[in-house]
Order: sequence, then structure tokens, then C-alpha cells
Amino acid sequence: MQTRRGRLLNRKFFLALLLGCAVAGGHSAAAQMSNMPPPQLAIPQQQTLSYSVDWRVFPAGTATFHLQADGNREHVRATAASVGAVSLLFPVSDRYDGVFDRTTGCSYEYQKQIQEGYRRLTGQLKMDYAQHEQILSEKNLGNGISKQLSAPIPGCVTDVLSGIFYLASQQLQVGHDATFPLADGGHVVAVTAKVEAREQVITPAGTFATVRVQPTADAGVVKNRGNIWIWYTDDARHLPVQVRAHLFWGTITMRLTRVTGQ
Repeated sequence: MQTRRGRLLNRKFFLALLLGCAVAGGHSAAAQMSNMPPPQLAIPQQQTLSYSVDWRVFPAGTATFHLQADGNREHVRATAASVGAVSLLFPVSDRYDGVFDRTTGCSYEYQKQIQEGYRRLTGQLKMDYAQHEQILSEKNLGNGISKQLSAPIPGCVTDVLSGIFYLASQQLQVGHDATFPLADGGHVVAVTAKVEAREQVITPAGTFATVRVQPTADAGVVKNRGNIWIWYTDDARHLPVQVRAHLFWGTITMRLTRVTGQ
């Protein structure tokens, strides 16, 4: 039987780790993408990052990010799946896709396919920069209800998936913040990611020298749900090797297990 606790655990868990880690803010939503990815921090042509995910001390799921270049565009695909006892409570198999410009970081499109217990949802967010608007379409496959809305955007935004890798393209110097606008479900959330400290992090993929980054939010999917940190390698790659979310029902940690490709 699916319990309410199981539904809350899995849904917030995967939203926090695959989506929420990019949502932050506290500044004007009219902020622009002022920091283009510098050449020395090039986004990979092709790469797959695999992760294990723990809830407190228990294995809870797996996650992947796959990046693939196509000319000036970068395609990002993220997957999340529950495992073990968590999967028995409430099985999850989610997929998210994003497309962004490799030279500017501007997002073009974001899609999601969510399967969580009996819940089935598809969604698409497109950026129309000529009209300065985002267009959101969603459909609940369980009850057939669809919705569509549009909202204004500034000249360049990222989305909740691509934003992870836009942030990775920045210099990430301790004591300096990275700021950019993020399109989130028909709204624009201004993002501030604080680069807090350098730390050594041990994961199944190895030991890494990292910089710890904390996104915060005045609005968006993680508002009032706790604190989230991302550890990027302290080198030109800026691989996201660990993500940790302190939420009201426990701590979730995502650790890198494998890197394939460039």
C-alpha cells in the first residue's frame, strides 16, 4: 500500500536532488545571464554521470545525468529511480530533459516524464526569446487533465535542470556568488548560488578536491523545504560529485559513482 509518508518522501526527494539543487534566489527576477561560460570551463561534448542516493543511512535510489553536444546546443538528460525499501513504499521512475546554448547558457527547452506510484505526468517548458515568454504545457496521464500557460521572461534564462551545468560553467571562487534567472513552472526565480568553501569529498567514484556551493530561494520548488548544497570539483571540469539536501523529514545525499565520456 502506498502511504502518504512514502509519497512525500519520494516526490520531494527526487525533486530536491534532480531539480531543486538548481533553484535559488533572493534578487530581482529581472536579472540577466550576465556571466557567459568561459572557454577554459568548457561544457563536455559527451558525458554520463551516475550517482547513488541515500536517505539518512539507507540506500534510496539512483540518478544519472547525460550530456550530449549538438553544435552550439547541449542536451541534458537526467533520470531518477527509487530502489530497495523506498521503492516498495512508492516506486519512482522519472526522466527530465533540457536543452541550452553552450556559449551563453540560455535554456531553450525543458521536458519531464514523471512516474511516481499511480501518478503519471508529462510536461514541457519552451522559451520563446523573440516574444520574451515561456510556454508551459502539462498533462496528467492519470485523469487526462491538461494545462497550458505562458509567462514573461527576460532576454535569457536557464531551467531547473540546465541550471546545474550553467552554474558548473562559472568560475566558482570561494566568497563570490553566481547569479542568474531561472524559469520555474511559469515563473522566473532569481538565483544566487553562494560558493562557501573548499572541501575534500569522498565518493564511490574517488576522492575529490571540491568547492561547496549553496543555492537558496525566495521562491520555487525548494522554498521553505530545507537547505541544499552541491560540491563541484575544484578544477576546470567542475563535476557535480555530491549533492546534499537537509529537509524536514531527513537528510538526502547523492554521491557520484561513475563518470563515462569526456
